[in-house]
Amino acid sequence: MHLYQQFTDQQLVHLFKDGNAEAMECLVLRHKDKLYTSIFLLVKDKYLAEDLFQDMFIKVIDTIRSNRYTEEGKFLPWAMRIAHNLCVDHFRRVKRAPTIKTSDNHDIFEVINFSNDNAEERIMKNQSYDRIRRMLDLLPEEQREVIILRHYADLSFKEIATLTNCSINTALGRMRYGLINMRKMMTEKQIAL
Repeated sequence: MHLYQQFTDQQLVHLFKDGNAEAMECLVLRHKDKLYTSIFLLVKDKYLAEDLFQDMFIKVIDTIRSNRYTEEGKFLPWAMRIAHNLCVDHFRRVKRAPTIKTSDNHDIFEVINFSNDNAEERIMKNQSYDRIRRMLDLLPEEQREVIILRHYADLSFKEIATLTNCSINTALGRMRYGLINMRKMMTEKQIAL
């Protein structure tokens, strides 16, 4: 597995096409944190996020195996688009808006490695992440989505615009207003991170 870590995503896709299952495992490990966290922040349910994450990689595998994967862009934005579409499809199926959960039972930041932090630093980080998550929950859906895709999935504004079917300027505006709204919340509620 360590051998494949130096390979690019495209090289790993080609190796997987040639029958190397470890190449796909490396791709999954490389991108799972960003993809899972983005899905979770959109659906607000740990178990549903896990299911959609698995469905996303099944679609990725099926698409690559059937030679329908085109190398027009990067692997991560393509996988993120599949994940986003699965989330949208889920909400269309259940015909409801995403529910907002602020329960401490579901920590989206389990994927972050805290091995170098002491207990006090972990507690402080968890409290900050919880405050950010609660503020994100209060934003309008379009603003929340752009912030999640930009900061958690590391997508460019061009990729976000494509994914959300809006112009780059609209995506930039949603990000700007989302951050302004979060700053207002911090000021009004005297939230310190």
